Amino acid sequence: MLFQQFLDDDLGCASYLVGDEEAGVAAVVDPPYAVEPLLEAAARHGVDIVRVVETHTHADPLSGHGRLALEHGIPVSIHPAAEAEYPHEPLGDGAELELGEVVLRALHTPGHRPEHTCLAVVDRSRATEPWLVLTGDSLFVGDVARPDLAVAAQDGAAGLFHSLHRLLELPDGVEVFPGHVAGSLCGKAMSPKASTTIGFERRFNHALQLPDEQSFVAEAAGPGAPKPPNMARLVELNRGPFVAAAPDVDELPAAPPGATLLDARPVEAFLAGHAPGALSVPVDGSGFATKAGFALAGAERIVLQAGDEAEARRAARGLRSIGFLELEGYVLGGGPEQMEAVSLDELGAALDEGAELIDVRERDERDVGYIPGSRNIPYRLLALPDLDVTNDHPVVTICESGARAAIAASLLAARGVAARPVVHGGVNDWVARGGDAVEFRRCGG
Repeated sequence: MLFQQFLDDDLGCASYLVGDEEAGVAAVVDPPYAVEPLLEAAARHGVDIVRVVETHTHADPLSGHGRLALEHGIPVSIHPAAEAEYPHEPLGDGAELELGEVVLRALHTPGHRPEHTCLAVVDRSRATEPWLVLTGDSLFVGDVARPDLAVAAQDGAAGLFHSLHRLLELPDGVEVFPGHVAGSLCGKAMSPKASTTIGFERRFNHALQLPDEQSFVAEAAGPGAPKPPNMARLVELNRGPFVAAAPDVDELPAAPPGATLLDARPVEAFLAGHAPGALSVPVDGSGFATKAGFALAGAERIVLQAGDEAEARRAARGLRSIGFLELEGYVLGGGPEQMEAVSLDELGAALDEGAELIDVRERDERDVGYIPGSRNIPYRLLALPDLDVTNDHPVVTICESGARAAIAASLLAARGVAARPVVHGGVNDWVARGGDAVEFRRCGG
């Protein structure tokens, strides 16, 4: 049996190549838009990819099923409830896809989305029972899916409860390979581990300990993480006609007027010199695509700013993974604008002098503890048009490590607000130095 997991660390997404090497056939499950690593692995193992299977219509990454269909003629399977507008073969509950001695058995598990389907994997050369299950966006390592992206949260949670308990009918030894790991917005507490077992999750996953549907719905349908950026457009792209490969991004002599400039260089380079109005989201930082997606909310014409061609192309791949396909190009180097950072040593004096401190963490992070007098506006909301931040006072942004604070300051600066970020450290570090905090207890990351 051939089985290989592919992880996108930026988005926290997982794709799979599974098949029978002796028979020379395999399927791809939940392919990313950048399909090249899967194709290279299939060639390396000497197998032909004969089927693409989607566990559901994705709301965060752009799927590569269109590229595999258009470029390689590979058929796509998905549950009928997806109402997919592209050519596909329906994959109903109990349907089986044979790949030599390997069988993919469909388990319809609605909740995250109505069409959601898990895949129990059977290797008939070993046994007739499954020895692993691809759980898509239903059961994660240490967490379960969010139910609020496709239907009303309570309705989704009720369906998810029954779907999870269907998975719990599998033996404890069955390995679980999810569609997401930590870094995704599709769960709150998922682990960075790549796999688990039914037995481990049965014993240690908090959501699976809830005694009944009512308790599960009350917790699962409560306030959750922000919805993925560009979500509505991604669902439309993933459910609609096949999306082909995007053209190469080319260097431009200068950014055209009216374009939104995304500076993908390290934050230190951005602070030292950037183009007027540029937004700073370093491509080498964690969660680049997600952060860039929030920063670019509403942007129609996008130009990348990078230190070199390789950096520009990495940023382009990241943006395309979340559906930003029509990039106008990239420019190299910095610009005349500078931004001054605020160190933790300087923060107290800035506050004493009347600076407005904007805490750009998410609400659940702030609820753990915050600096007195600070104002909470999650960085992702600073790109929205109805923003009430002015130059009446000096503005300082802060988060947990500095990454989101720098993005926030660039978003404010692009709107004419002279903001300065705390880029080396954050709220936890402020408290560790003896700074004031309200209802603070130590929190992570």
